[in-house]
Amino acid sequence: MVSTRAKIRKTRNALKNYYPKETTTDSDHQLTSSAERIGSNDDLLTEILRRLPVTSILQFKSVSKHWWWLLGHRSFTLRYDKFPISPGLFVHNKYVPYDIEDQGPPPFRSLDFCPDLNSIKIIQSCNGLLLCCSDRGHARDNKYYVFNPTTKQFAIIPSVPGDDGACKSIRFMGLAFHQKTCPRYKAVCILGGAGIFVIQIYYSETGKWKTTNSSFYEEFYMPFGSGVYWNEAIHWNPFGRNPLYFYLKSEQLKTLPLPLPVQLYLPKCFGESRGHLHMVKTTIHESLIHLTVYEMLGDHSGWVVKYRVDDDDLNGYPGMIRSFPRDRYCGFKVIDIIRGEKEEDTFLLLKFARAIIRYDVLEKRFKWLTNMPTDFEVGRHWRREIHSYIQCLTSFCTGYKVC
Repeated sequence: MVSTRAKIRKTRNALKNYYPKETTTDSDHQLTSSAERIGSNDDLLTEILRRLPVTSILQFKSVSKHWWWLLGHRSFTLRYDKFPISPGLFVHNKYVPYDIEDQGPPPFRSLDFCPDLNSIKIIQSCNGLLLCCSDRGHARDNKYYVFNPTTKQFAIIPSVPGDDGACKSIRFMGLAFHQKTCPRYKAVCILGGAGIFVIQIYYSETGKWKTTNSSFYEEFYMPFGSGVYWNEAIHWNPFGRNPLYFYLKSEQLKTLPLPLPVQLYLPKCFGESRGHLHMVKTTIHESLIHLTVYEMLGDHSGWVVKYRVDDDDLNGYPGMIRSFPRDRYCGFKVIDIIRGEKEEDTFLLLKFARAIIRYDVLEKRFKWLTNMPTDFEVGRHWRREIHSYIQCLTSFCTGYKVC
């Protein structure tokens, strides 16, 4: 690819061939003078560069040492990552873009950033970072990684302290990261044995694990899945009458409220998008099916209804609602809800057979995205195979870079 400096030289040569010599000299002087003024003003340069796509930012880091420092500094990455962009998702580690007309290159071809004899799979996406682990083999041999697919940087999470029994008893491993409130990522691990579950936290800043005072008994056990980090807490797909979330600041387990009426089965969808925690549930009233999208209040005090999708809207795509003489049911599953920069850009991701379909909530319009070569799970363990891709320039305090 032609470098930025080469492009500038090419432009100057073209100007010399087109304009008289005297005019070209003045033009070169003005161009050089303007470039120097911009290049010497970090504030102005930041305002210009933060409006460029992430691929351009990564290319421009090689312009000079100063640009490499400026574009990697936290003051720039924090402003750039303030409103994270999610252009697609991973299904079975395969990248699926949300916009089939403007796809762009996939963030990676395969998860081979680190040699692992058991190969690597994604288990959680968290504000631009991916938590990955060994895909096969014994639990005691599993390794955990944090990978930024945008910058190609990765780090290895040390093993949980203890003997082989500790690794075998891992019931949950989750990532906590946010560009502003939690810039040094943490890993939250739940160990279970003899009916008691213990929580440990790994701090990337110190490189050490810490055992918390929070523990709970098997009677409160719930399907952990891969967890959702939001508002400084790890949340699990709510199930039962006493769903929990883990607040990292106080290192305490707390009860997550449920929207009324309380139902004991898992919601259709549970996840986070652009700083909002959502829950999607299905209701059937007089043989009509409705999807209700709830949003959690910022203080964890309860849920509010954000969107409703009615039976007639879902019938806009053949086969979404299936009818029998005495019953109707959904022919689809909800993968996720993606909030856009504008309200009208919000959409639901649906699984229909092996297809992934986008449904724009306000415009009530369907758009086919792709067909998967094999089937994939969306139900009880939906977060284990489907993960959002979020562009993020934040660098680790320690880690490795894939060349």
